Amino acid sequence: MVSQLLKYIILTKSFSCSLEQKSHIIEVLMSNSRFLFIVVPLLFLAVLVMPNPGACQESANCLACHSAMKGKIKNAGGAMVELNVDADKFGASKHGALSCTDCHMRFADNPHSTPSGDVPQAVLALSSKIASKFKVDPVAGAACSTCHEEVYKMVLGSVHGKNIVDKHQMDGALCLDCHGSPHYITSVKDESSPMSRKHQVETCGKCHGDKKIIEKYKLEENVMESYEESFHGRKLFLGHTKAPTCSSCHSSHDIRSKTDPASPVFGKNKLVTCGKCHKGANEKFVPAITHKRPGPIPHYGEKLLIILTIGVFAFIVIHVLLEAFADIRDAIFRKKEEEE
Repeated sequence: MVSQLLKYIILTKSFSCSLEQKSHIIEVLMSNSRFLFIVVPLLFLAVLVMPNPGACQESANCLACHSAMKGKIKNAGGAMVELNVDADKFGASKHGALSCTDCHMRFADNPHSTPSGDVPQAVLALSSKIASKFKVDPVAGAACSTCHEEVYKMVLGSVHGKNIVDKHQMDGALCLDCHGSPHYITSVKDESSPMSRKHQVETCGKCHGDKKIIEKYKLEENVMESYEESFHGRKLFLGHTKAPTCSSCHSSHDIRSKTDPASPVFGKNKLVTCGKCHKGANEKFVPAITHKRPGPIPHYGEKLLIILTIGVFAFIVIHVLLEAFADIRDAIFRKKEEEE
């Protein structure tokens, strides 16, 4: 069993040697059975953790040009294509071990020929649904589903995905709108990620704080302001590691409209959602958390409280200054009286 595993690893792994040399290596190693117990685990580990050299070589071939190119060009469909890809950032990203054609499936070895590579039928069908969103390469946009199939299904069933697939709107949010460039995607645990705790609210705010999109889809107008002013938002901006962000309440990929019964913020679903952090949250507690604009009473009550607070502190400061002035004045006059 061990010998068969060793042969498979050496023959299939693309080490930089010929098949004849690989066979010779096998014969040498097989002659020393004790050595196998060291070599086999190491080679097996190499298969698991080392990137596919073929994929790396293909990416290197593409990056040889694209890391040096600058600017944009217009493709046959009239869309502007960004030519430059930062090789270092790509290598450090979550996709750094992938081959370029894993996503850009229509492209072959000759980048200057008309894209005509074979594309799986499922990816091709999906690309036609999201074509309104991906003007440059819809196949590459659909290729996300080959690795993230379940997540992609959730996104397409969400309010964001339906806006693209059913309504064919370009401003519906899809993978790259939230996670950034496909060449530089990092883990959400990485602070540089647009979906990290540090940047998530800002990322969502690109759409939910945009007046044109708010008016177009009749969205809640006060979402970003109300969050920033809330206890949740202030805790987040102060660096609290457990303060809820947008996805904590609204989910991440399977986002639903607030009027959808499946939404975590619809009706009594809020009891479960709020209860994740606030144990024992009841129907009286839940209405306190909202993005709706406050009515006139709390609005002017807040203004009055601000004025009152500033007035109290101003009175204290003025009182202290006057008292200090009186003490200085009395000390000066007292000194003059003593001198006389």
